[in-house]
Amino acid sequence: MEFTFYLSGAIAVAATLMVITGLNAVHALLYLIVSLLAVAIVFYVLGAPFAAALEVIIYAGAIMVLFVFVMMMLNLGKAAAAREQDWLTPGIWAGPAVLASLLLAELGYIFAQGGTAAGAVAVTAKEVGIALFGPYLLGVELASLLLLAGLVGACHLGRHEDVHHGWDEDERHENG
Repeated sequence: MEFTFYLSGAIAVAATLMVITGLNAVHALLYLIVSLLAVAIVFYVLGAPFAAALEVIIYAGAIMVLFVFVMMMLNLGKAAAAREQDWLTPGIWAGPAVLASLLLAELGYIFAQGGTAAGAVAVTAKEVGIALFGPYLLGVELASLLLLAGLVGACHLGRHEDVHHGWDEDERHENG
């Protein structure tokens, strides 16, 4: 099981490096999903299946949907749609597909071996809740404020204002 821990860690690091160094936001989102799934497998191998499930549901699910919505809000029209078609060529999926298939094979190996790492003690939902809302409450609240600030910033950047400062159609024709 030690091998699965190191393989998942290496995949997480490689995918995260591709997120940081990538020039395309869509590619970065794909690699970020792979990175989050790899971290979830690390949690599972260490004996925290609840934390692994939270990682998949909250981060790889909900937060990534939020990022996709932000990308959709920042859509700039037909030119952006044509550019997105170029981004989604089959070759783009090769890197994340290889890393995700490695994670899938690793997950199959973990289940075939019996689950978690030898000697790992399962962390319950109650223990996670006590930790998050006990000594780490300030960190959890600061993270939620950071996500809220990112959402407000994305809404502000994605808002399209009328060039004529809110005039309606009739006022534009009357004023010239």
